[in-house]
Amino acid sequence: MAGTPRHEELPGGPAAPREAHAPIPPPPGQGDQLPDYADRVLEVAELIPAGRVMTYGDIAEWLEEGGPRQVGRVMALYGGAVCWWRVVRADGVPLPGQEREALARYHAEGTPLREPTAASRRQGHIPRIDIRRARWDGKDG
Repeated sequence: MAGTPRHEELPGGPAAPREAHAPIPPPPGQGDQLPDYADRVLEVAELIPAGRVMTYGDIAEWLEEGGPRQVGRVMALYGGAVCWWRVVRADGVPLPGQEREALARYHAEGTPLREPTAASRRQGHIPRIDIRRARWDGKDG
């Protein structure tokens, strides 16, 4: 279907914050319950402190199950109700199509971004997250 994507399909869709891990409705045709793996991915995403990030692979490693693609799929289907901008690609590039909103959130939270290079100073360039400084290991706050 062309046009604006449904909020539950993209992590950038505007959605109310989840309260105490309230259930998120699954996509049509999947019953009433959020799949267990998706629930666990979202629980990890909720733990990431403001100004910090985890990669899709980090979350899969934390859970000791799946991989970056599986985590990305969960975030694409259900991530709109969690802090989706804190779950990122390993190269630090903001979520395509949601770059402006993600950047606004990174600035508000003080998420470390990479210093611009001469080539990246052109108008319209979207800065990347400084993964080394922003990555959360799950231990500190």
